[in-house]
Amino acid sequence: MAVSSGFDGNGAAAAPIRVLGPLEVCGERGPVSVAPGRQEIVLGALVLELNRVVETTRLVDALWAHDPPKTARAQVQICISRLRKALSDGGVDAIIETRARGYILRAAEDATDIGTFRRLVAEAHALARDGRKMPAVERLRSATGLWRGRCLAGLPSEALAGTAAQWDERRLEAVETCMRLLLELGRHEHLVGELMQLVGCHPLRERLRGHLMVALYRSGRQAEALDAYHRGRAMLAEELGLEPGRELRDLAQAILTDDPGLALEPAAPRAVAPALCSEAAQERGADRDPVVTPRQLPADIGDFVADGTLVSAVGDAVTEGQDKGQLNVVLVLGGPGVGKSTLARHVAHRLATEHFPDGQLYCDLREAGGQLVGPAQVLGRFLRALGVPGQAIPEALDERAEMYRSLLAGRRILVLLDDAVSESQVMPLLPGTGSSGVLVTSRGQLTALPGTRRFDVEPLGQVQAVQLLGRIIGEQRVESEREAAGDLIRLVGGLPLALRIIGARLVARPHWSLTSMWHRLENEQRRLDELAHGELSIRASLSLSYDGLAAADRRLLCLLSLAEGTEIPSWLGAALLDDTTPHPTDLLEPLIDMRLLDITATDRDGEFRCGMWHIVRMFARERLSEESTEAERAGAVRRMVGGWMALVERAHKEIYGGTYTLVAGRGERWYPPEDHVRSCLRDPLGWLESEQGNLLNAVELAARSGLDELCWELATALVTLFEARGYPELWERTHRVALAAVQRTGNERGQAAVLGSLGTLHLYRGEHEAAGPYLSAALEIFERVGEVRGQALCLRDLARIERHHGDDDRALALYESAERHFVRAQDVIGRAYVLGEMAHITMRRADFTRTRSALDEALGICRSAGFGRGQALALRRLGQMLMYQERYEEAERTLLEVLAMVGASGDLVGEGYVLHDLGRVNAHLRRTDQAVRYYSRSARIRERILDHSGAAAVRADIVAILGRPMTPVC
Repeated sequence: MAVSSGFDGNGAAAAPIRVLGPLEVCGERGPVSVAPGRQEIVLGALVLELNRVVETTRLVDALWAHDPPKTARAQVQICISRLRKALSDGGVDAIIETRARGYILRAAEDATDIGTFRRLVAEAHALARDGRKMPAVERLRSATGLWRGRCLAGLPSEALAGTAAQWDERRLEAVETCMRLLLELGRHEHLVGELMQLVGCHPLRERLRGHLMVALYRSGRQAEALDAYHRGRAMLAEELGLEPGRELRDLAQAILTDDPGLALEPAAPRAVAPALCSEAAQERGADRDPVVTPRQLPADIGDFVADGTLVSAVGDAVTEGQDKGQLNVVLVLGGPGVGKSTLARHVAHRLATEHFPDGQLYCDLREAGGQLVGPAQVLGRFLRALGVPGQAIPEALDERAEMYRSLLAGRRILVLLDDAVSESQVMPLLPGTGSSGVLVTSRGQLTALPGTRRFDVEPLGQVQAVQLLGRIIGEQRVESEREAAGDLIRLVGGLPLALRIIGARLVARPHWSLTSMWHRLENEQRRLDELAHGELSIRASLSLSYDGLAAADRRLLCLLSLAEGTEIPSWLGAALLDDTTPHPTDLLEPLIDMRLLDITATDRDGEFRCGMWHIVRMFARERLSEESTEAERAGAVRRMVGGWMALVERAHKEIYGGTYTLVAGRGERWYPPEDHVRSCLRDPLGWLESEQGNLLNAVELAARSGLDELCWELATALVTLFEARGYPELWERTHRVALAAVQRTGNERGQAAVLGSLGTLHLYRGEHEAAGPYLSAALEIFERVGEVRGQALCLRDLARIERHHGDDDRALALYESAERHFVRAQDVIGRAYVLGEMAHITMRRADFTRTRSALDEALGICRSAGFGRGQALALRRLGQMLMYQERYEEAERTLLEVLAMVGASGDLVGEGYVLHDLGRVNAHLRRTDQAVRYYSRSARIRERILDHSGAAAVRADIVAILGRPMTPVC
């Protein structure tokens, strides 16, 4: 290991621990000696994850790429002990702490050159946003000057190479940003030589080549600028068989035509000059995969009425300064029923097409039951809407927020956040750049939210209120009783919600006069006097609509308040009433007519979904005891949860070809009409995702209602969704609720099912040590109660832990036991999965006869059941086995079949892996051009889902096949 003088190249004090080059450590007492080899690798791994836990298994992988010794963990402990002593003896202000799963290096960020680099780059970006470009350049120069070669140069660890390559990539990104800023400052003539050197070192980086072309053009060297483009184009064609990206092509055309947009000027940059575009916009790259454009705004209100001045003012506040990169956060404030959400949605629709063409994101920050929606959950929804697969969404709130800001950077997207309660809900949801806009509604002031424009929504004035009432019941009817209309408006204080309810009753009763309606309201004058104090007046107004319902409809409205989801499917009313009508939507029609329910969506078969205002739900809940007995309410909840359970179970059957891999319980089902079931389960996984909110609420309602059997069954069945679409946080949330429910009642079978599923969750997260106790406890209970399928599932997952620990013999024995149990349980899909895992072990042992037999059987099972995901998994294993056997043409045919399958199902992560496999196959076949094409497609997908380490691994394979580095550090 090289020793450090303690100073960087500029004579400034250097960080004690340096990895941006060869690993160096320098403490208060001078250079610190770290033994080369294992100790250097362990320290390097800890530094790359500074202040984060590095699992022992990760350190083992870093030290031994293949076949670690049985003493691997002990040797890691020895390395840690010696490193602690070296750091302490050298006076380095850093300590290594032991954690349950591994170790963590605790130190200040500036104790490492990586931390210093990160701080300097962040400061540079902040300065650039404030228009202070030269100080930003100085920070970036200092940051890139920290490099002394490749990150962790000389460390013989394949496992660390991908992460180290990410830091080398960040250095180049900082260099590119620095060049861009200097071009914007008019330093083009001084940059030509430096940019030529950089392009020579990194000939395939189009952004650097674009900067060089702009610098040459502005220096009066138009021909050389075009020559730089053509040389780059020829190199891309020769090396990769690709054309330059669209931005570089547009830039060349602009230079050729002497486009005035290339001139140095303070105005906003033009799209034809990518070297002048914002860094974030270039990062997205127009030549990459198509960007997902979310359109999440709820429908606008057709009879919307409001103060036109206020509508214009809110719209102007959202878009003011947008072209200058100014982020506007606009708050629309007001009490319940005043129409703030309706106003915000109307403004959003007015602005969407012209000002925010890249999309609109929407979330109601308060769930139907009043529970707040956390920012991490909202970010998960938004990231999925922006095209990020569930498996690629990080767990931590700050990491989700960083990914979200990166995806919004440079895009013109409107974010509408409805019914915010606190600043902490909103802050992580704000974009990082000014091209987007944010519109927030709230009942509170949110005074700690910085940089916001606030607009208070008041009750409608007389003119607007008359207009609204006329649009609901007809202008002629209002005009004929103008004085009574004015009295009604004054009676309800001009509240839009109250006026809509009154209008609905008058529409339903055309023989009623406005005067008679006023007399009805006058009888409740004592409560209406409290109108300005919030919900009491709204409750009084709602009671008018409630009184107009038939007894059966009143009972249904109150029972619907038990359903806490944001939307009500059409079958739910029938379940609550235990009605077997073939057209359950008919039961909801009277409530829709009275505007107590709103139609929120209609499918292609005409089935609709309804929404219930939060305040209507509260009102109905208060009257629930008047309309039903406790036994009736308990039966309604049981049927509602049983209906969700029946549909989830059916969706699982459609996906897996049967109730395979599920531990069955004895909870009571309620079956919706078969036509409805077939309609909503045309895409069973899509249906599960669309009903996610309702299903989560059903699990929690079952727990609160003492339905522990249905609770655990529903929670464990939902793993079908959580695992396939990447919802580990919801997996844990539902299972913690279910576990508490079954523990309260002593439900052993349910406890085992939930504990076993929690063990699987930990394996899904890569937390192998944490999974063991859950699986062992579940297995013990399953054995005691004689649940064979449950035992099989636990044995399968315990085998996965043994494989992770490197004990293939023990893993194989457990897999064989699991297979026998799956056979006894007649669970063919569970057995097929185990066959595939055993095949992976025998494949590595070169026992190809046994491997092929197992994979053929697994594939046959999955095909017979119609389980597409299982077929793809088995076929990919088969393709890998053929590669092991050097039967590359057969491997290619098999993997191409898998590629078609994952592409058809929209499995982006799987597509990235299979493309990487195909690249390796073609590399073995010496088809260099085709291999590079597959690698390039794989890398683009990995970058799209922000899998930087995966993209780095693919780029490493490209480097290997081309025989020279693609991005060397100058």
